Amino acid sequence: MLELKDFCFTIEKDGEPVNLVDRVNLKVPAGHFMAIVGPSGCGKTTLLNTIAGLNHMSEGSIYWDGRNLEEEGDLEPAELGYVPQFSIAYDELTVDESIEAVTRLRVKTRDLDDLDLRIDRVLEETGLTEIADRQVKVLSGGQKRRLGLAMELVTDPQLLLCDEVTSGLDPRSERDIVRRLHALSRRDGRIVLSVTHSLAHLELYDSILVLHEGRVAYHGVPEGLTHYFSVADTEEIYPRLAKQPSEKWRKSWLKHGPTYFDKIMRERQKLIDAGTLALPHCKLMQETQEASEDIELDETTELIENKPAKSKRSKRRKSKIAAAPEESDLIQEAPEPIETPGFFSQYATLLGRRWKIFFRDRAQVFLQIAILLCFPCLVALFGPQGNEALRIYPDTIEMTSQDAVRNLQAIGENRAKVGGAVSGIIMFQVVLLSLMGSNNAAREVASERKIFEKEKFGGVRPLAYLFSKITFLSCMILVQSVWMAIFVEQFWPYPEAAGSTGFFDHLNFLILVNAAMTAICLGISSLMKTSEQASLLSIYLVGFQLPLSGAVLALPELVGQITRPFISAYWAWAGSIESLDNRYQAAVKTVTETPLESSSTICLYVLGIQIAVGIIASYIGIKRHQWEH
Repeated sequence: MLELKDFCFTIEKDGEPVNLVDRVNLKVPAGHFMAIVGPSGCGKTTLLNTIAGLNHMSEGSIYWDGRNLEEEGDLEPAELGYVPQFSIAYDELTVDESIEAVTRLRVKTRDLDDLDLRIDRVLEETGLTEIADRQVKVLSGGQKRRLGLAMELVTDPQLLLCDEVTSGLDPRSERDIVRRLHALSRRDGRIVLSVTHSLAHLELYDSILVLHEGRVAYHGVPEGLTHYFSVADTEEIYPRLAKQPSEKWRKSWLKHGPTYFDKIMRERQKLIDAGTLALPHCKLMQETQEASEDIELDETTELIENKPAKSKRSKRRKSKIAAAPEESDLIQEAPEPIETPGFFSQYATLLGRRWKIFFRDRAQVFLQIAILLCFPCLVALFGPQGNEALRIYPDTIEMTSQDAVRNLQAIGENRAKVGGAVSGIIMFQVVLLSLMGSNNAAREVASERKIFEKEKFGGVRPLAYLFSKITFLSCMILVQSVWMAIFVEQFWPYPEAAGSTGFFDHLNFLILVNAAMTAICLGISSLMKTSEQASLLSIYLVGFQLPLSGAVLALPELVGQITRPFISAYWAWAGSIESLDNRYQAAVKTVTETPLESSSTICLYVLGIQIAVGIIASYIGIKRHQWEH
């Protein structure tokens, strides 16, 4: 049984506390299907999210099978299912692949046969078997809602919460969803709570909870709605609610609530007697004990207050306990507990799914190929300028000769030209790889924030998610950086001293600048609430790389000292310059006033620190709760 006692959720508004859910007292027995209805803004979704734990309860208590969840530990991820309003599946995957992925992430199956049986069962329960091979992006609204439902049923949750799953559907699809939820509540003693704005198909629910301004105005069987609110039709209930304050409705309900709850329990007992509602033995015993406690409490109150009416209800409760079916009559055993897969299992599933989504997203694949081909070609266009031979100063200079002076002037012009070309080509590579890194990661987390938050709620480890992203992006970084270096090398051989490893040092810095920008943008993507915010901030970050690096125009020393530690492009450029042949280093230094005295080791350390900062920021953003209601 799910029980709420003086259940509240409070926010601050204009410096004053406001109860969005106000002192809700509610009991929902096992095997029950309840609708939560009420006018817009009455707190339906807020109540559901607070029950789920997405909102932290401000006051009161919540009990599950007699266990205080605040004091004795929350529900396990497998015990609770939550179907939100939005789609929780990737458009590029098929229905079957979506269910398989979420099963691998949330359920530790014994073997592949166990996995297949679980997938086939939820496909059958939700009527998706015939469309299992269709991609999510071609599904109708009703089919997507059923898919979201199927993805929650893989853990056999005992408490299933559904938020506006019928919203925007045609009447036929809406009734189909409600019927399926009704059927699911009849299995394993599952409780199904469904928030809905619609007052259609109420006859399919076991009870209706009506909220008004966060307070309970009614909770009883559907047949009692019109009588309680003194209206001819359910459509008149909302206007009727508005005619008096919600506090008055709440006080009225406190007087009449026990009578209506008895009606709920009597109707439920009829279902048990008819065999249409089967409860696991453990839940039946638990509810029998709770009913006995209620009887004792009622009898004690009766003696104190001398109210005969409660005596009659006590007798009815006693008769219900006596009429409870024997253990041999139960057709279902208590389900085995579901274990959550380990870190490596979740990591492998997340990584495999990410690659599958990438290769099926043709627009993204074409974009990556275009970038991979075009960016190195842009750098190669400037290769001839950097291939000009670097003239050197003679060992002895005869200043009395006009030819010698002209020769020195020509050598100086040559060195400036070649040095500028070499510096520009290296910086062009660095900036373009920074742009690639931004493109790789700017939307990586933010674009799937809702899906990830839902999966995290279902037991997916943030660290497994982060490592899957790091692995995927690392592959992108290596391919882009190595291809850039090798392709440009064919048109502009990297000038390195004989016997040195200048090219490989340069390649290392190209990989690191791509990795640094990717990590930082991944951190931005993880911290931002929307992909638009993340993309915009990442674009600004790349845009400042060239002007603030000092490679084109030297910055004022004070400005340079402040900004330089944060500019990845500067450290990759400076480190690559340090790996050049000494003559080319000298040539570059003749055309820039930006200090290049930093050693290659310092450049490596700074870029490594930037990568670490980006990863730490990513973990913080991924770990942080960012559920949008």
